[in-house]
This record gives sequence, structure tokens and C-alpha cells, in this order.
Amino acid sequence: METSPTNAQPGQATLTDEIASPRPRNLLIWGVAALAFLTAMGISFLLTLPNAWTQPLDDAWRGVMGSSPQDSLPNSPLAMFFQQFGQPLCALFTLIIIPVALMIFGHWRSGLFVMAASFAGPGLVSQLAKNLVDRPRPATDEAAGLYGPLFTVDHGSFPSGHAVSMGVFVVVIMALIPAAKVGMRRIWLVIGLLLCAGMIWQRTLINAHWLSDSITGVIGGVGVGLIMWWAFWPLLKKDESRPWRIGRTAK
Repeated sequence: METSPTNAQPGQATLTDEIASPRPRNLLIWGVAALAFLTAMGISFLLTLPNAWTQPLDDAWRGVMGSSPQDSLPNSPLAMFFQQFGQPLCALFTLIIIPVALMIFGHWRSGLFVMAASFAGPGLVSQLAKNLVDRPRPATDEAAGLYGPLFTVDHGSFPSGHAVSMGVFVVVIMALIPAAKVGMRRIWLVIGLLLCAGMIWQRTLINAHWLSDSITGVIGGVGVGLIMWWAFWPLLKKDESRPWRIGRTAK
């Protein structure tokens, strides 16, 4: 029996099939579900503010976790790492520096993905929800030993913009790790969970947000990241097969 000649290199057919395959439906389903959760929380707060239905839990958590201006923990290196993560310098890093670096090395599709996801999460979803819900942040009540935000904050407590940024960041890095690097993805999953938990801890430690704002922010950020991953799936797969070379012309 004659066989047709082929010029395909080992693994090329598999990669081509993977690029041409439909986008993973689970990315879209879980992403939409996460954003639906954020939306439902926002609507429920609009209907119950100023006393949100999560307030008993939020108050109990604040009573245990919230710090005073005299405490040193909010200014510790670990806490300040999470504080700086959502600041303008970090936004510059995720919106410009990382995307430009990826483009320089010939992975312009991945660069666009990082830029789009970073803008869609903290830049769009977070600010839109903050302006629509406008939930008051924790206020100072010295008689009860409670204090307001220990660092400068903008308006609106729901959702935590820092937490949204972290949720997006964790998913974006996961998407940039090649699927074949299973071990790296598992390690990053553990690191990502710790980063998200750390962000929730820090935002409530400094009284910048209620617990429900921070948890919902992480979930919403993950949702944005998953949807953007789904949308950019074919482009990311093309970049996955490309070598890392400065100045290489992308095709």
C-alpha cells in the first residue's frame, strides 16, 4: 500500500491540530460563571446597602483581621508587596512592560493578550462595578476599636481592584505557560492560590475592603482572565510554538 509523502516534522501535525481545535468551552463557561457571581453580588449589594447582606460576616472578619494605625504588620514587606501590586507602577508593568517584552521576543499575540486582559479586569470590570455599586469602605469607629483604610484609596469598596488585578494576573500567567509544561502549571496553580489568598488577607488587614469585596474581586478577576484566555486561545497557541528571538518577524 502506498503512502502519501509528508513534510511534517515530528509533533507538527499535533500542534496544527491543537491550534485548529475549537476553543476550550470550559474556559468560557467558568469565566462567565465567575463574572455572573460578581454581577449577582453587586446587584444584591445595591438592593441591601447600606447594610449589605454579607455585613455580619464582614464585620466579624474585620473585628479579627482589621489593623490600627499603630500596628506594624500592615507595613511589613509581605503586606506591602500586595499593597504595591495594584498601584500605578504595577499597572504599568502589566499593561506595558510585560506586553512590550513579549512583542520584542516575537510573541506579539501573547503581548496583546496580556494587555487586553489587564485592561479588561481592573481597568473596566472593576471600575464599572465600583461606580455602579459604590459600596462604602470600612469606616473608623474608635469607640469599638475599628479603623478605616490605612492607605490612600479611591471611592467604592466593591469589588477590590487589587483583588481583581491579582485574579487576572494569576490566570494570565497560567495561560502563558505551555500546555506541555504540566509541572510548571501545577506549581503556578499553588503559587496563584497563595497570591490570591494573600491579597484577600492584605486588603482586609488594612481595612481597605470588606471580606466579601476581596473574595468577589478575586473571583471576578479570574473570570475576566478565563474569558480573555478563551478569546485569545488560537493566537496563544500560535505563539506557543514560536521560538523566543529578538526582532523575529511574526507570521
